[in-house]
Amino acid sequence: MDWDTFRTERQRAGRPFVVAHRGARLVEAENTLRAFLLALAQGADALETDLRFTADDQLILFHDPTLERMTEGSGLVRDHTLADLRGLRTRRPDGVLVPDRIPTLAELIAATGSQTPLLLELKDPLFLQEKYARILVDTLETGGVLRRSALVSFHLEHVLAVKAVRPDIPIGHITLKNPWPRRGAQLLGPLWPLMYLNPTYTAYAHRMGSIVAPLDPTPETRLPRYMAWGVDAVLADDPAGVLAIIQRLAGK
Repeated sequence: MDWDTFRTERQRAGRPFVVAHRGARLVEAENTLRAFLLALAQGADALETDLRFTADDQLILFHDPTLERMTEGSGLVRDHTLADLRGLRTRRPDGVLVPDRIPTLAELIAATGSQTPLLLELKDPLFLQEKYARILVDTLETGGVLRRSALVSFHLEHVLAVKAVRPDIPIGHITLKNPWPRRGAQLLGPLWPLMYLNPTYTAYAHRMGSIVAPLDPTPETRLPRYMAWGVDAVLADDPAGVLAIIQRLAGK
């Protein structure tokens, strides 16, 4: 499945797809290969992760601009080389440090056999520069996942900068404020209260040919409403739990 056929496959499945938010992050250290592989084992249909660059321009999976919350290290991610970061343990949700290392995007692609749809949030402003946009495009092309990868950001200019390098790459926009679908984005991630402000959001987005995946990594209590609205995908901190609820609601 790729993002071009996402809507068709979603209709065939008869339920929203589950996108693991930073992997199975309630159990394992977020954005680690162990967390992603567990999420897939739990039934996640796609994986969401965050992209940043190291000091030596390696593309890694890491949410925060600094290391303190998720590792035993300190300081800005951008100030450390990949070799530096390889020496750091990551932190599970219970605070315990584990030997799982910060992975690169290429490692995630290899670990999933280039078969898993990826939702890639561009965290680093460096993506505005052509050099760094090309690093991302080249990584996705080499890994054979260009059409299986959708780029999203709170800053639409970040994804547009990459699209300028590779016009056919799927892009998306995350918003905290706009209750109306934005044109020019194949995937839309409105903060969940915006959908309650505008219950026609999904219908309008579908008329524009866009996919809707609300910004709501803990959607359990809102799943009945999301399914009634016909959203295409839901984020999930707990992929197994969210999938179980969806299957029950869908009668599967």
